[in-house]
Amino acid sequence: MRFFAVSTLTLSAFVSAQSNSVDQYISSEGPIAKAGLLANIGPDGSKSSGAMAGVVIASPSTTNPDYLYSWIRDSSLVFKVIIDQYTTGQDSSFGNLIDDFVTAEATFQKIPNPSGNVSTGGLGEPKFYINETAFEGSWGRPQRDGPALRATAMITYANYLIDNGNITGVKNTLWPIIQLDLDYVSSNWNQTTFDLWEEIQSSSFFTTAVQHRALREGFALASKLGETSAAGGYLTQADNLLCFLQSYWNPSGGYITANTGGGRSGKDANAVLASIHTFDYTAGCDAATFQPCSDKALSSLKVFVDSFRSIYSINNGLSANASVAVGRYPEDVYMGGNPWYLTTAAVAEQLYDALTVWSDLDSLNVTSTSLAFFQDFDSSVQAGTYDSSSSAYSTLTSAIRDYADGFLAINAKNTPSNGGLSEQYSKSDGSPTSAADLTWSYASALTAFSARNGTKYATWGAKGLTIPSSCSPNSGPTVSVQFNVNATTIEGENIFITGSVDTLKDWSPDDALKLDPANYPIWQITVNLPASETIQYKYLRKNNGQVTWEDDPNNSITTPSSGADATHDTWR
Repeated sequence: MRFFAVSTLTLSAFVSAQSNSVDQYISSEGPIAKAGLLANIGPDGSKSSGAMAGVVIASPSTTNPDYLYSWIRDSSLVFKVIIDQYTTGQDSSFGNLIDDFVTAEATFQKIPNPSGNVSTGGLGEPKFYINETAFEGSWGRPQRDGPALRATAMITYANYLIDNGNITGVKNTLWPIIQLDLDYVSSNWNQTTFDLWEEIQSSSFFTTAVQHRALREGFALASKLGETSAAGGYLTQADNLLCFLQSYWNPSGGYITANTGGGRSGKDANAVLASIHTFDYTAGCDAATFQPCSDKALSSLKVFVDSFRSIYSINNGLSANASVAVGRYPEDVYMGGNPWYLTTAAVAEQLYDALTVWSDLDSLNVTSTSLAFFQDFDSSVQAGTYDSSSSAYSTLTSAIRDYADGFLAINAKNTPSNGGLSEQYSKSDGSPTSAADLTWSYASALTAFSARNGTKYATWGAKGLTIPSSCSPNSGPTVSVQFNVNATTIEGENIFITGSVDTLKDWSPDDALKLDPANYPIWQITVNLPASETIQYKYLRKNNGQVTWEDDPNNSITTPSSGADATHDTWR
């Protein structure tokens, strides 16, 4: 599909032509995207041969790149689309398919893998073979967004079942799966993770944002089911996540820093995807949760899009405020570093979500933070609130809708005649490249098309949240360390540990942590410590108020950047 050049038409005619072309694209591509998505789900999908029931393949591509695996992240995002359509009555045929997904994911949870087993970190394993066996090759693991996204998809289904009188089915089947994921998120959110592109190990905005959503809606579901002890823990950690989420904002740059490591600019589709996948239309333009129409999310969107204007040949010659093809991040070199269908669609989706909320509010607010974004559409606009009766509101929302359509028009222009969506398209000529029939690309098309229609899905509790005044002291990345010391003792004597960080009580003998003698003479304790830090510590004995320190020098450990570690010491 090709679009008219602005030079051959008046602006209004161009806008009308673009809108009509996008309408036509949605009309033709919508059914193709849905069929393409379903083709990649086992066992009956036409391109998913060998996949077990309910298992989503990332792509049928087996070479350059090999994507014939089931990623927890991708699968959860795909089934969130399916569950949303089912629970809102758009497609009543999906019930059995969703049940297959539930069964498949319950199986994946229990498969021992290189990240651990179900109780030792295995839920952070990013991908599996499509026959439901563990992938044991080297990979960027753990990835901690998968459990949160899976919980969100299943919570949406659980709430639907409860609303339709099937609370027993939720308690017996869904809740055990959801609880495992929520417990994992609650216990591990403050540890480093590989980002959603599987390249950087650090803290990641997308991961933090979807974890916050999962625990917030997990709290509500647990409360419904009477799981009060779990609910309280989820709420506490959700508040800590909300607090930590604010740390990604770069006020001087005016954008969300996607990852805390990796040596990049931090301008990344990660932030756009986080905004659309944590969209809650009842939250308005809340900046604390970086809702699509919040001033921070819009400012960040502008910075992100602008970073691609000069690096792709297919963007050459376009005006400084035109829609452009975008990729994952400007420094990307994977498969040549090209635009992605799903990232370009995500920009459109964030803008459509923003328009939906402004329509609900009958107004939009321009702040000093979002001013540069809005001035791309009306250079005379100033900070302030514009209600729906004002000419400024009409001018801005009309221009922004056209801008959003422009991103879908770019995808349409670079979609082959058969409607197939690969992972990427060439930055030089727009031809499809990388993995063919990427399931996530099809899902992203469907969610963007729904957003353009103003479709609203279930809320998750983002409305009216207050950022805690201070973050938990453990809100930075931590790792689990098991201390083991071989020490013989006399009756009444116990072994303690203290050291150079808060968690080890800052060398305080009075507050030192008591070790467990269950495996005597080995005394043990497991503590979450700051990641990637050299920490000194010592053991001490206590007996009827008498304290005996072990001999110098201090013990020392350099904690890993993620995962877990252990010491094996002998009392000196």
